[in-house]
Amino acid sequence: MSDEIWSRAEVQSPCVRVCVVHPTERICTGCFRTIDEISQWSRMSPEARSKVMAELPGRAPQLARRRGGRAARLKNS
Repeated sequence: MSDEIWSRAEVQSPCVRVCVVHPTERICTGCFRTIDEISQWSRMSPEARSKVMAELPGRAPQLARRRGGRAARLKNS
């Protein structure tokens, strides 16, 4: 059996199996897609997928900003 049967010419999912949605940004911390993008991915056109893929690197800095945590608690005590 040939592998050509199973290969498809489409934009692959950026999922890295770290599926945690940031509580305020509402973006997956693994792939940086929104919940809507994740749920609609299989129904998106290749063009729409490519557009989302192009936007993902710009979303990473939104999650890189720390908003507190242990360091902030120690600083404020």
